[in-house]
Amino acid sequence: MQEPKPPVTKPYTFVFSWRRFMVHSAILGICAILGLLSWYFGKPPSIRFYETTTEELLATSIAPGIDIALDTRSSIAVKQGEILEAEFFKGNVYFDIHKNTPNQLEVKVGNAIIKDFGTRFTIQIYKNGHGHIAVAEGHVKVHVASGVYQINAFEEADFDDVNISNHRLIDDRESIAPWRPR
Repeated sequence: MQEPKPPVTKPYTFVFSWRRFMVHSAILGICAILGLLSWYFGKPPSIRFYETTTEELLATSIAPGIDIALDTRSSIAVKQGEILEAEFFKGNVYFDIHKNTPNQLEVKVGNAIIKDFGTRFTIQIYKNGHGHIAVAEGHVKVHVASGVYQINAFEEADFDDVNISNHRLIDDRESIAPWRPR
């Protein structure tokens, strides 16, 4: 029997190929683009949900200079962003937005959008889906299907998705959100 010969290995010689270079460059370019897109789109929005039960009240700060107070059986979701967006689902909420606050606030109630301008105001949602807003200081703008309405300090109004009704003056600032902790 013959003894096997060890395999002879030749040293590798590199041969440059433009085709191979272009394929590898295209793969690296696609990976870089996908990486940048995943970084750009991959940041999920920061949404916080606040809810109270039948026996509790909640007073908290949702952003620097913006405080809320929730009555019993109330719920609201707050989405952080350049403009602080809140969606109010049920109950009563009191907003205290300090002057010169860096954040703006938009509150969505059904299809109505309420934009504030350094104010103190309260929103109440009735069981039939209609809402009530009362402003203690400053003014808010209520955007509904029939137009944009401004509610000033010491005024209140009822609203739904379509229009504003019962826009009237308030005789006492303390009647706005009497349930909230002081």
